[in-house]
Amino acid sequence: MNFFSKTNFDFIKHRYKAITLSVAFISLGIISMIMKGGLNLGVDFRGGVLMEIAFEQKPEVSEIRSILKTINLEESTIQQVINHNNIIIRIDKDKLTDNTGNNEGTEYEIVNKKISEAFENKYGKDKIQFERIEYVGPLVGKDLKSKAILVTIFSWLGIIIYLSFRFEFKYGIAAVIALVHDVLITFSCFSFLNKEFNLTVLAAILTIIGFSVNDTIVIFDRIREDKRLSPKDSYSTLVNRSINECLSRTILTSLTTLFCVVVLFFFGGTVIHDFAFALVIGVISGTYSTVYIAAPILIDWDKIIPTKK
Repeated sequence: MNFFSKTNFDFIKHRYKAITLSVAFISLGIISMIMKGGLNLGVDFRGGVLMEIAFEQKPEVSEIRSILKTINLEESTIQQVINHNNIIIRIDKDKLTDNTGNNEGTEYEIVNKKISEAFENKYGKDKIQFERIEYVGPLVGKDLKSKAILVTIFSWLGIIIYLSFRFEFKYGIAAVIALVHDVLITFSCFSFLNKEFNLTVLAAILTIIGFSVNDTIVIFDRIREDKRLSPKDSYSTLVNRSINECLSRTILTSLTTLFCVVVLFFFGGTVIHDFAFALVIGVISGTYSTVYIAAPILIDWDKIIPTKK
């Protein structure tokens, strides 16, 4: 199915404007992360306790904090869930140690019992429901953080090796630069909105990498095919033609994927809300980077190191 029968948009003409826009956005994101001391890491990476409590009527944050103050946990992070009467409470590992003074095996049980009793005494057992309770120790969180970084780096290295074997080395580098771009765009959005980065979001990042590189490989394959059919055309002409020839496929694939993740974002519930948000950003960024980041890099690379005839 062709969404466009035949197009001749000059994508390459505006590549430097697009790259400048991306660099500006990512730079602001990096500044935001520096000012906030990094991403808002979840319990998975930071260690601690996360609780989500459902109420019959949405309570005020000040009311929740006053309850936590009675058990010396008033410095916990409190977040209201949009469009729900739920409250998410995050307690850092340091706060647990200060309040319990016990070993890692009993901290969770003590804090869980103290919070449960405090809220049940205030609202009654029938008026609240603990929908999820998560606990991660500091050593586990640190290990998960290092493994998350290694998984992402190894995925990029694997893509470089595969594309170098399948196409040329420059194709692998161009694809990975586009993937780094997508990841940084997602990080920037999470930093701007102060959203939590946890293992679920990491899974979304890896999904974004797979989606984006698949779209990029399709266009790379068309560039190689057009290069064989029209060896005398300039490289920029070949790349622009290939993008236009794949435009229908790119739009249909991206839109159908985007429709699914948007539905997850609005109706999937709080547990996968951030996961769906990361996918929404990733699908948009991945489509954009294929056209305006990966493909233009091939053109500039060919100007510096022309491909042998």
